[in-house]
Amino acid sequence: MDNTNVLEVGAGSARSTRIAALDVVRGVAILGTLWTNIWLFTHTHGLAGYLLDPVTADTPGWAATTQDLLSALSQGKFLALLSMMFGMGLAIQQSAAARRGRRWPGLYLWRAALLFLDGAVNYLLIAEFDVLMGYAVTAALVSWMLLTSDRVQRWLVAGFAAAHVLLVAGVSALALAYQDQLATGSWTGPNPYADGSFVELVRFRVDQFVTFRAEPVCILLGTIAMFLLGARLFRAGVLGPEGGALRRRLLVLGALALPVDLTLGTVGGVGGLLLERYVVAPLVALGLLALLAELCLRRGTDGWLSRRLQEVGRTALSCYLLQNLLGGALFYGWGLGLAAGLGAWRLPATLLGYAVIVLAVCVFAHLWLRRFPVGPVEWLWKRAGDLGGATPRLARREP
Repeated sequence: MDNTNVLEVGAGSARSTRIAALDVVRGVAILGTLWTNIWLFTHTHGLAGYLLDPVTADTPGWAATTQDLLSALSQGKFLALLSMMFGMGLAIQQSAAARRGRRWPGLYLWRAALLFLDGAVNYLLIAEFDVLMGYAVTAALVSWMLLTSDRVQRWLVAGFAAAHVLLVAGVSALALAYQDQLATGSWTGPNPYADGSFVELVRFRVDQFVTFRAEPVCILLGTIAMFLLGARLFRAGVLGPEGGALRRRLLVLGALALPVDLTLGTVGGVGGLLLERYVVAPLVALGLLALLAELCLRRGTDGWLSRRLQEVGRTALSCYLLQNLLGGALFYGWGLGLAAGLGAWRLPATLLGYAVIVLAVCVFAHLWLRRFPVGPVEWLWKRAGDLGGATPRLARREP
């Protein structure tokens, strides 16, 4: 059975070390996005309040400093890592289509449209910081670009990356110029995150659609570059034994970028945060990719932790939606509503909440894959993408 899905490609029973490593890295990227997003869930006013001030007013000074550091460690790195993993998945799917004599992108464009629909549902019902809608558009564009020559793709990566950096630099300069005005922002009106029902929060997302969907639009050029770069790195063997020299260069690049990244994220203000998240963090992510690949090759992928990460990576789409749903259920008003009462305890509660959700997601992935070969959302996505043929049932694994 072909287990190809949107965030995971080629997970058969005899997967190569390279694909196993890809699953490990993808699992890290999925759980890492939660590390970034957990602060949105535990903010009293959700994403809308976080955009005004990430640190709530009743947070003690030491806790605020710790939060800034923890947020800076995750900010942008795992988004970039996930983008590269998606690009690698596209490269594998294109190669599989070529081996089978299928036209590319062909059916994949329909699957990209379905991914956009998945993202729209995620945005409306679960989390307004959804990445799937932007990924769907990017994947559709990049699928065509993968048909170009190697030389053209190098120029595309460089061109899109340069345009992205110029755009972010301009926005950061504006943010720096108006930093005082931005810092005086405050929440006004009803709080749908703490006080609203599930339906009221959905309605709020509809009303704020332009604001909340601005990020995927603004970083489209950079996301295209990361997709293409991920595809090129995979083909260059970054996950395999032949990629040792490449991984060493990426590790050096990531190590040099990390102190700059943390400085911008902790003391750089709004403009620094933008530069960190969208310009420097992807460089750190390249080093993280190389580090994880090297660990997989040196220590293997059969250890307990590696197997758990692979399980999350193989059910990445399901786990991504599940962790966002659990975050809302724990901290939003339609669920347990814990965020509204955290006060000075926000930091430890956030860390505890992250650990609880990660545990739940890992247990889900482990138990599900003991019975079925792919995640539930992955199965629905692939079956819908294969319209025109009979839809098989989700067969259990043989004992």
